[in-house]
Formats: sequence, C-alpha cells, structure tokens
Amino acid sequence: MANAKVIQAKQDAVDVVTGKLQNSISTVVADYRGLNVSQVTELRKQLREAGVEFQVLKNTLLRRATAAAELTDLDAVLTGPTAIAFSETDAVIAAKILNDFAKKNDALKLKGGVVEGRVIDADQLKALAELPSREGLLSMLLSVLQAPMRNFALAVKAVAEKEEQSA
Repeated sequence: MANAKVIQAKQDAVDVVTGKLQNSISTVVADYRGLNVSQVTELRKQLREAGVEFQVLKNTLLRRATAAAELTDLDAVLTGPTAIAFSETDAVIAAKILNDFAKKNDALKLKGGVVEGRVIDADQLKALAELPSREGLLSMLLSVLQAPMRNFALAVKAVAEKEEQSA
C-alpha cells in the first residue's frame, strides 16, 4: 500500500516537471557542484526576483519528464548534480542571470537548455545570455530609426549656417 503511494507521488512530481518544461519559454540546466550554501541562496534570490523558478532535481525524474515532454535531446546534459531554472515570461533572463553568476563563480557550469521548445547546448545558451535585454534592443532600433532624420536635420542646419555666414 505504501509503495503505491510512493509511486504515485513520484509520478505526480514527473507530471509537475513535465508541465514546467512544456509551459516554460526557456529552461536552463546547470551543474551547481562546488557552490556553497550562501552562493546558492544568492543565486536563488536573483532568479526569484526575476520571476525564474530554480530547482535541484534528480536526473531520473528529469529524464522521465523530458520523455513525456518530447525533449529527450536534453537527456545528454542530465549527468551529475543538476539544477534547472524555468522561465515562463522571458526567454533570455534565466540564461543571463545564470551566465553572469557563472562568470563570478567558477563552480557553476551551464550545461544546456530549452528555448521555445528547441534544445540548445551550453555554447548557444551563453550566446543567448550575451544578447542585450529587450529594452536595450529596442533602444538600438530606435537609434537606428532616428539616425537618418537626425543626419538630415544636421545637414539642413549646416546649410543654414553656411548661408548665414556668406550673407
């Protein structure tokens, strides 16, 4: 009787993780081996403030969840101690926070992840993390769109000043 309850509890945990894998815009898998308690606490705090859920899960549970979510390509990185970050709102924020934290703490290693249903490796994850934020990209776009108008205005002003000097 107790065995059936344990099996059901494990199945429920797999179902929860499967749901998170399917509902997350991005998922980042990392090796946290070597981080001390205060470092993990700081990392969890940063992720929580950004709306990212961070958990340490057993690889067997994760493999069952990836099979149910049809993301078995992720199984290749599910070795050793595994921490996983789920972001349901922003595709870049989890990778950015974990990558920045890994730069300051050599013990944290990014293994790979899933972005919008596509499995990516650690190098692609780091490239994603290096992208500017959404606001940064929008300001760059605005700057590019304003440049022709600004250049035209400067040219008109220069012509007007030249006309004033020759008059």
